[in-house]
Amino acid sequence: QVQLVESGGGLVQPGGSLRLSCAASGFTFDGYALGWFRQAPGKEREGVSCISIRGEYSYYPDSVKGRFTISRDNAKNTVYLQIDSLKPEDTAVYYCAAARRLKRLCRLLGDEYDFWGRGTQVTVSS
Repeated sequence: QVQLVESGGGLVQPGGSLRLSCAASGFTFDGYALGWFRQAPGKEREGVSCISIRGEYSYYPDSVKGRFTISRDNAKNTVYLQIDSLKPEDTAVYYCAAARRLKRLCRLLGDEYDFWGRGTQVTVSS
């Protein structure tokens, strides 16, 4: 049974940091590129980072570049998202996802991702 389980979300003040984790099971983790997406209330889902199967390539949209860092540990079947300098507009449910067709490169097209977690809430507020 495929599972992606996110953790690490919570309430944080503006300017703070969080480290999200996503533990995977039920599929060949190191054969999949991984991505993080987020969705705020009333807004469309947005891709915020992705990483290739060995971690040599990562991609970030301009909206988060310099503040978000994705990493993976294939030995632990876990992908991480470090979020620094948090802003109120980062408030959203954050989801991790896995894409079999993406290998050495990655991109943030949601339809290309095969498996999704249920998300973890990040709230940035003073």
